[in-house]
Amino acid sequence: MRGRFFDQGGMFSYIQPERRIPANHPLRKVRELVREVLKELSPTFGQLYSHEGRPSIPPEQLLSALLLQVFYSIRSERQLIEQLDYNLLFRWFVGLSPDDPIWDATVFTKNRERLQEGDVLQKFMIKLLEHEKVKPLLSDEHFSVDGTLIEAWASHKSFKPKRTKNGDDGSNFRGQVRKNDTHQSTTDPEAKLYRKADGREAKLCYMGHALMENRNGLAVGGTVTEANGTAERRASEALLKKKAKGSKRITVGEDKAYDASDHVAALRRMSVTPHIAQNDSLTKTGKRRRSAIDARTTRHVGYQISQTCRKMTECIFGWGKQHGTMRKTKHRGIAGVAADFMLNLIAYNLVRIPKLITA
Repeated sequence: MRGRFFDQGGMFSYIQPERRIPANHPLRKVRELVREVLKELSPTFGQLYSHEGRPSIPPEQLLSALLLQVFYSIRSERQLIEQLDYNLLFRWFVGLSPDDPIWDATVFTKNRERLQEGDVLQKFMIKLLEHEKVKPLLSDEHFSVDGTLIEAWASHKSFKPKRTKNGDDGSNFRGQVRKNDTHQSTTDPEAKLYRKADGREAKLCYMGHALMENRNGLAVGGTVTEANGTAERRASEALLKKKAKGSKRITVGEDKAYDASDHVAALRRMSVTPHIAQNDSLTKTGKRRRSAIDARTTRHVGYQISQTCRKMTECIFGWGKQHGTMRKTKHRGIAGVAADFMLNLIAYNLVRIPKLITA
């Protein structure tokens, strides 16, 4: 028998959003974990806001909404606000009732910048890793570091000479030699022209660096720097300095790009054993490079294990670029890109941690 159609526009619903979400939905465990971490950050939030004036967007709801943007690959904050208006799943995760008014996109962006200035995402990551259920999953001895390029929100036409001739706006750059020393993007001055390897196209980009523990492949640190030839090594030293404490030695797995004598020496001074892939390839002049890592390191079984585990960092970058917002940033300046990069690392951990706890 054919069912009769009734327009439901004038009816009210007495079913709570909590009952509409399936019991086995993956966001349930993620939401529970996020709420516990946000509860510990409440004193931090209190220091960022004034005690007078109109109430702003609750920072707990703001952070939850930003995580949804990464989970569901939402292109912009304006589109995120639009989906929060009609998506019951999003409203449930953030903590909005079906009748609550949604925020203005501009106000949302201004409040997000407030959290960025307060370094809230870094503190969120620390509290997440110190959670009683998460801490047993982490290794405090064996780590891996790798870097990836993040395409800037700037086009090649914006990369113009710092000093232009009269009547030349720099838009026609065909046949010209363009370098970061003489040229700069008018859209995003902090973005640098960089190419990953010989024969590859050069892009305006930043470089993101992730520190991963080797037990379960969770991200435990991250930073964003300008894209240049030494950025990966300097960022690795800065990230590992926070983990190398006391006389206890730790290990770090890295690829061939980190095989430099000054970097290896710096790690050893910090009581870090460098398990770096040997780079003995041929140079442009035909000479073979001499690796800073010799048989005293490579003969140990731990070196082979570190070289196997370090490849899991590609899973972090792959997830962030395929599902998250890491492939091409929508922010300008290192501070904004770094906050978005950290948000992707947090989201990657939140996707994996409930599965690891269950296992």
